[in-house]
Amino acid sequence: MTKQPKIELSREESARLQALGLAVIRTEAAAVAALAGRVEEAFARACAFMLQCTGRIVVTGMGKSGHVGGKIAATLASTGSPAFFLHPGEASHGDLGMITDRDVVLALSNSGETHELLTILPLIKRLGVPLIAMTGKPGSNLAREADIHIDVSVEEEACPLGLAPTSSTTAALAMGDALAIALLEARGFTEQDFARSHPGGSLGRRLLLHIGDIMHRGDAIPAVSEQASLRDALMEMTAKGLGMTAVVDPAQRLLGIFTDGDLRRALDRGTDIHASRVRDLMTRSCKTASASALAAEALEIMERNKINALLVIDRDQRVTGALNMHDLLRAGVV
Repeated sequence: MTKQPKIELSREESARLQALGLAVIRTEAAAVAALAGRVEEAFARACAFMLQCTGRIVVTGMGKSGHVGGKIAATLASTGSPAFFLHPGEASHGDLGMITDRDVVLALSNSGETHELLTILPLIKRLGVPLIAMTGKPGSNLAREADIHIDVSVEEEACPLGLAPTSSTTAALAMGDALAIALLEARGFTEQDFARSHPGGSLGRRLLLHIGDIMHRGDAIPAVSEQASLRDALMEMTAKGLGMTAVVDPAQRLLGIFTDGDLRRALDRGTDIHASRVRDLMTRSCKTASASALAAEALEIMERNKINALLVIDRDQRVTGALNMHDLLRAGVV
């Protein structure tokens, strides 16, 4: 393994680097703050076009504006507004066919003079689709040709050379987020809708995963009769590995639960564990859940009652499943 060189900074060098970083943050924060005065009629009209769109929102832009456009398209798509990113350079070589007359185009260009965008403007116009431009130059060709122009101009870039897109890309990104969230609210987009488009994320797992999806079933459920000896109950708990066992009648209806905690309490009381039956030591009023409930509800029950396992029952009080905190952890609910 290569040893990394040791970096030593003087107090002055460290202070200078921190000051440079702080200056960038302040410059970009000012650029975003200035956008507040530009969320006006054009913004509302742009939202209306997107809400009325029966196709998709096609976001396009070159270079850094393209990277920002890709993120905006992803945010729109994940918050209820179908969208995708179209590279303008590829558009003039066949990909323009991805745009239909049911779509809306959102074009990003800080200068408003990006050659690749201006090249495909006549074709977009020919399709008759609404064109929303987001530029830093209200007098540019792209701004003039657009049906709606949203001004995202900035006073200065955070780059001391005034060359690298920094404040301008931050401003465009923030305005894109503003559009996406305004549309989300207008559509009545909910947490459940978000979860359906993010099934692999933690929120998706919390809002879509049910207890029945992760619980132990059939022979994997720890269960003994009320006549079982304490030894039999401990053997069942050990074999099934959930830290507890259900106590059931012959019809598999729940009578109670015996847990590690019940065993510790019995030992503290000096109970004769060799002569005792599980019915004498079990907890009769135990917490249960339904297989149709969300796994997140099982987590809430466990946390609220300070327990690590839960039995699942049906309407007739029959035990149909079991799970513990480890099952929730493996499923990504915790």
